[in-house]
Amino acid sequence: MISRIEQLRGWVVSLERWPRRVTALLLGVVTALAFPPLYILPLLIPGFVGLAWLIEGSSPSGRLQRTKLKKSASRSAFAVGWWFGVGFFAAGLYWVSFSFFVNAATFAWMAPFALFCLSAGMALYIGLAGWAAYVSSRDGANLVLNLALWWVVFEWIRGWAFTGFPWNLLGSVWTFSEAMIQITAVTGVFGLSLVTVLAAAAPAVLGDNSIVLSKRCLMVVVTGATLVMIWVGGHIRLNQAVEVIVDGVNLRLIQPNIEQRDKWKPHLQRAHFDKLLRLSRPGKTAATDVTTHTIWPETATPLFLSTVPEALELVSIAAPIGGALITGAPRQGRNQSGFREIWNSVHVIDSNAYIRDTYDKQHLVPFGEYIPFRSFISFPKLTGAGTDFSPGVGPKVLKAPGAPSFIPLICYEAIFPGQIQVDQEKNRPGWLLNLTNDAWFGYSSGPYQHFASAQLRSVELGLPLVRVANTGISGVIDSYGRVRVRTVLNEEISVESPLPARLSNSTWFAKHGNTTIFCIVLILFGVFRLRFFVTKG
Repeated sequence: MISRIEQLRGWVVSLERWPRRVTALLLGVVTALAFPPLYILPLLIPGFVGLAWLIEGSSPSGRLQRTKLKKSASRSAFAVGWWFGVGFFAAGLYWVSFSFFVNAATFAWMAPFALFCLSAGMALYIGLAGWAAYVSSRDGANLVLNLALWWVVFEWIRGWAFTGFPWNLLGSVWTFSEAMIQITAVTGVFGLSLVTVLAAAAPAVLGDNSIVLSKRCLMVVVTGATLVMIWVGGHIRLNQAVEVIVDGVNLRLIQPNIEQRDKWKPHLQRAHFDKLLRLSRPGKTAATDVTTHTIWPETATPLFLSTVPEALELVSIAAPIGGALITGAPRQGRNQSGFREIWNSVHVIDSNAYIRDTYDKQHLVPFGEYIPFRSFISFPKLTGAGTDFSPGVGPKVLKAPGAPSFIPLICYEAIFPGQIQVDQEKNRPGWLLNLTNDAWFGYSSGPYQHFASAQLRSVELGLPLVRVANTGISGVIDSYGRVRVRTVLNEEISVESPLPARLSNSTWFAKHGNTTIFCIVLILFGVFRLRFFVTKG
């Protein structure tokens, strides 16, 4: 069997030009099938093994043992990573193109171009990871280690560069396993990405006959054993967990399942509002209803509640007495120059039609909520309105009557690891709230991937997360990332749930953020370089 793997490696590293590019592209597509909702994790192995071999093939000799780097070889390593990335992101983000068909007459023609440009742009990060792994490696085993380290470095950069888009971080392939994701309470999702790439790419050394067979096998066993230890450690943590709920808090999550193409039509607004009210009081009388807080999704109503008292009075009907209605809605106002501004907001509204607290979305979606470089780009944004949304001032802890304070996250603000700042002493919130509208993406993998990202935030911060989506997936996730309530995609439903309690103590990640994984990566880089100089000496 080893001889066949060696032969397969020899064939892959010998590929040139278009066969090499197409192979990298297909390997990227295959790797993306490990993400939600498919979770075909075994495909990570051929994906990353093939990528490692193709990067090795960038060397004219097919070996990384060399004394001088050639620019053409390092460019080839970058190209391999880029082609892999195009397939990886096109397969993982295909659902983005669905949003262009909501208003097909205006935007449908852009769909293929938008998907290619997004995939090609995101692929630059994997191209740079491939280039960096190649120029910093001296043999096949070293390449596997460097590929895992550089992959994580550029995942992290992807999370903030050019406003950031950390969608489908590799660690999210494990969200089907509650035990596997417990490690993120310490390292964050980037730590899980690191060991995942390492374990998936490790079998690449089995095809390198320049390395002693026992060492090749040892590397595969050690990396596989690391995953097993993470799984065991996760089970131990979960077995020690105590299930606690917040007394006196009963949530009702409203998922109205309104088609995006119908959401903003003026003649349907009353019907949409009536549906929200009906789901908020599903056949119960005041005497039998124990709901304390009703939650509507992102921009549940198009009404400007903060400036239209009549609209606020109507909406407050859904607010339980002594509790609150928490809803997404647009907000308008004037800046210091007198120009009108619009924000994508979350309001906390009590039964007396009073807005107790408000949060304005900080991390806006480019081309969806605003057009970058508006003075140079004239076409309209996908949401249709002519005015761009304005960003809020930053993360904020909101207070709702009768419930612990919470941090609101609107739409894809939930996908950013390490960017939710939590005051560990004075103002530590009791939960996270993610309001979103995934109706843009129809029945696709997008909403599943979005839910998985939100699930990881709950483990990282040790806080329960409540997610309410217009068309799904809505749910309640406890502080260990265990899904307690979950709706079906594209379903009209009202769901009741208690609120899980936060962990009594903050997680290591909540206190230190991504500092831990930075230190691990730097230490491993240092060890590999020291080993290189010792071996060379």
